[in-house]
Formats: sequence, C-alpha cells, structure tokens
Amino acid sequence: MSELIQQNCVPVRSSTPALTELEISELNQKLSGWNLEKKDSELRLVKVFKFTNFNQAISFSNQVARIADEQDHHPALLVEWGKVTVNWWTHVIHGLHLNDFIMAAKTDQLFTSHTS
Repeated sequence: MSELIQQNCVPVRSSTPALTELEISELNQKLSGWNLEKKDSELRLVKVFKFTNFNQAISFSNQVARIADEQDHHPALLVEWGKVTVNWWTHVIHGLHLNDFIMAAKTDQLFTSHTS
C-alpha cells in the first residue's frame, strides 16, 4: 500500500483505457478491505469506514474531500451516523484507473491517522 500512497493522480482522458481485470486484481491485493462493486455498469472500489459518532464521520469526510481536491480526483461519499461509505472510480472512463487505487490507499492512510 505504501507504494500507492507515495504516488499522485494523473489526468485521465476519455481515450485512456480502464484497467484490465488482471491489473485490478493485482492492485486490489495491495489494499485492505476494499470491495469491487458494479453500479450503473461501472466498476468501483467501495469501502465502509466506521466511527463512534456523526461528527467523526463528517470530519473524516472533510479530510477525504481535501485530499480529493489536492489530487483532482473525487469520490462519491455517503455520510451516515457512525460511518462513511467511499466509492472511487474514474468517471470519464466509466471504470477503474490507477488513480482510484492511489486514492483508496490515501483514504486508508487518512482513516488510520484519524482514528489514532
């Protein structure tokens, strides 16, 4: 995971190919607890992060928003009492790109520092 954390997102165009199943499998092995889910025919990385209250969930969501803006790659966030569901995928290619795995790793790092 640390090799993913050290990387930065790159611009993606509609002509950029989505990752292959093999590439996705190899990259997903570097993460912990992220699920591959299809929504609207697009493959996404999805993980639920749990907290003890709503304010912690909001604080974490704000931190994810900050790094998303820094990297210019934005997730879908669902904030609920005691949990945040994070979805990463690359909208322009309707699938997964290395950027999504980079951001998933950075999200995990945020969670670890947020709950320490």
